[in-house]
Amino acid sequence: MAMRTPTTRSRMRANTRRGFPDGKKFAFTIIDDTDVGTVDNLKPVYDLLFQLGFRTTKTVWPVACPEGSADFGSSETLADADYRAFAIDLQKQGFELTWHGATMEASERPRTVAALERYKQIFGDYPRIHLNHALNRENVYWGVNRLDSPLLRSAVRKFAHWDPDYFVGEREGSAFWWGDLCSRHMTYGRNLTTNQLNTARFNPSMPYRDPRRPLVPWWFSSSDAESVEEFNELLHPRNQDQLEREGGFCIIATHFGKDFARDGKVNPITRARLEELASRPGWFPTAGELLDWLREERAAASARATLPRLEWIRMQWQFVWDLGVRKLKQHQHAPNGTSWSRFDPPGFAEISSSESFIPA
Repeated sequence: MAMRTPTTRSRMRANTRRGFPDGKKFAFTIIDDTDVGTVDNLKPVYDLLFQLGFRTTKTVWPVACPEGSADFGSSETLADADYRAFAIDLQKQGFELTWHGATMEASERPRTVAALERYKQIFGDYPRIHLNHALNRENVYWGVNRLDSPLLRSAVRKFAHWDPDYFVGEREGSAFWWGDLCSRHMTYGRNLTTNQLNTARFNPSMPYRDPRRPLVPWWFSSSDAESVEEFNELLHPRNQDQLEREGGFCIIATHFGKDFARDGKVNPITRARLEELASRPGWFPTAGELLDWLREERAAASARATLPRLEWIRMQWQFVWDLGVRKLKQHQHAPNGTSWSRFDPPGFAEISSSESFIPA
């Protein structure tokens, strides 16, 4: 009698039941993209994370944006002395700093090179994790180029009315080309996202290699929470229960600069959610530490580095579905008269910490 092979769903369940360091039952971390971040609106959140024992990951922009930015002009960069000192202190406290591009708007190669060197000068080494930012033209493998499915690519292009040649960071010869530097300096890059807290249910085989996108050595997925409201909803106790019960891992991508703190005080629901999570038997590393550990576990299990085909197909369809659900919710909660057309040109492609239809 022939043995039955496990289904994709049963393999996914099995892959979410892991043994984490020190006997912890699950793993959790956060990537905070630097959009609209300032010392004033970020420090209360990081003070709380430090007190609760979380060591998370924060992106930075190394250089200023002299041309200005309509959507991110309030953001601070490492060119601001107070913000630079704040970021250095975070590194000393055990938080991980990494890269969200050179600055808040598109950068041609010379500015990207200068920004990488400035980052190294400040933090002692090049960043290890690359996270594309919103509409920056130097984004690598962004837009519909994140997807392989011809049907999904076509649907997204029609929905977004978006030029597939807009993001060209991986294209040698482009003014925005820096793919060689990405390959040389970065270890990990973020691609697709999910609306569920347990990232392992969406992408149990991460981090993974993608032969079609070779300039990023290893890819990973994240759980998306664009705003404080989405973050609080994602960290609802019932979702925390599921994450712990399934023995999964989570990397939440969010923006702490987007109203997580007011007048020096962290949103009370956010505080309560994080306090409850900290009381659970979880492992709370930086994103880089978690990805390194997952990679070592896969190597120890002799798992192949590329994604199983069925897992990748399922991820793409779930990603597009989740983005549609999120955009619908955002539209329903938008003030009367709010137009979403500002965010339509990049469409599905624009959702990254990103991953939301509001620029990352």
